Amino acid sequence: MKAFRLDELEAERAANKGAYLQFLRERHMSVGLYALDAGELDPQQPHHQDEVYFVVSGRAAITVGTETTQVARGSVVYVPAGVEHRFHHISEDLRVMVVFSPPES
Repeated sequence: MKAFRLDELEAERAANKGAYLQFLRERHMSVGLYALDAGELDPQQPHHQDEVYFVVSGRAAITVGTETTQVARGSVVYVPAGVEHRFHHISEDLRVMVVFSPPES
């Protein structure tokens, strides 16, 4: 078993001064914490893996392909591999758990 505490992951991510912290990598998936502050731009490019976002905190919009929706704490969004996607109009600091399958390369 591997167990994690969100506050500890956020502290590690902040200490490393990066927007993304991968904290779990297994044969069929990887999991990370992604952080964007209010007003920040999301520089993501399409990934080679399917991914699921679970919004831990914050508010924003996300566009996946041609569809846009609002997200907040508790929102879950699936993004197929290779599809353009981006968080925008981030009105509250955004913290998102990201699951990649297969693992992010």
